[in-house]
Amino acid sequence: MTTRHLVAAANTLVIKVGSSSLTSLNGGLDSARLDALVDAVAARQAAGTQVVLVSSGAIAAGLAPLGLAKRPRDLATQQAAASVGQLQLAHAYSASFARYRLMIGQVLLTADDVIRRAHYRNAQRTFAKLLALGVLPVVNENDTVATDEIRVGDNDRLAALVAHLVGADALLLLSDVDGLYDGDPRDPDSRLISEVTDPVELAGVDVASAALSGLGRGGMASKLDAATLAAGAGIPVLLAAAADAAVALDTAHDGAKIGTAFQAAGQRLSARRFWLRHAAGSRGRLDLDAGAVDAVISRRRSLLAAGVHGVDGDFVAGDVVDLVGPNGVVVARGVVAFDAAELPALIGRRTRDLPAEYRRELVHADDLVPLSLTRRPRRQAPGGGQ
Repeated sequence: MTTRHLVAAANTLVIKVGSSSLTSLNGGLDSARLDALVDAVAARQAAGTQVVLVSSGAIAAGLAPLGLAKRPRDLATQQAAASVGQLQLAHAYSASFARYRLMIGQVLLTADDVIRRAHYRNAQRTFAKLLALGVLPVVNENDTVATDEIRVGDNDRLAALVAHLVGADALLLLSDVDGLYDGDPRDPDSRLISEVTDPVELAGVDVASAALSGLGRGGMASKLDAATLAAGAGIPVLLAAAADAAVALDTAHDGAKIGTAFQAAGQRLSARRFWLRHAAGSRGRLDLDAGAVDAVISRRRSLLAAGVHGVDGDFVAGDVVDLVGPNGVVVARGVVAFDAAELPALIGRRTRDLPAEYRRELVHADDLVPLSLTRRPRRQAPGGGQ
């Protein structure tokens, strides 16, 4: 089956819609746009699909009620707008879905809900129960209290994380652009990319200027990151215009060549390994020698103290850390078994030479996941976001 057929046949589908697809250029919710989206989602739900809707728009929806002419830049005003706008957004969705006798449940998430393992599992249970009860979850970041989360593209990535968290069969990313182009979509010389089978194909594609409005946080780059993340974890993705939502969600049009389809790559990761690779926040790093890299990557062995020559970060046993090779590349991520303060006295030593109470793996093979070989980013100074 093609990616578009898989999206059309999905039993559980996550749909993400951005602020620019729900609001007017003057700020405030556009009821016609929102109702059109709800019409399409309700039709898909009526066809037997379990739908989770990840919706941006809280901050944008709060602009008009607060008399703000444009999206604020300072964090406090963003959070105030989110506080007002989230109520507007939830009420609008509730009233619109009520036309179809559908009940929604609001789920507000922060980074902790996907970074901390216990919170991640609790979120899984919450979604499972809502869907079992026939409730349509409407998800957003909790922008009212969030700090690091209010950045470009977070809800796109959140949608990919939620898709894996709920065990979705597919992810639909709706935008104000009708797909991924090889340049600025406003340029008549730019070409729509219909299919992506491997992210390597996208090297050199210019997506920096593909966002067409100033109301949303994300641009095409964030959607590309989210699509690549989900597809790489075994979830097929379709990126399409919100205006084409009815076609994208209509199972009778599963062959329609709208948008950009991202083919799922490989087998789906287990929930734990997906969490380690994509959702967990790293609290530090362990620097490995070449022999340790070979052991944990090629032979899938546990990481022992003898193969580690450096420690960085303030972490405790049970936190997630990056495992970095000799050339500065993050090769894996895992749950460390010791506090950072304990490790300087242990690293570089053979297990049999350690005190009896420390003769165990630094990171067990069951708590370790290899990563794509990408160079470890340099640390930013506090507050050094882009």
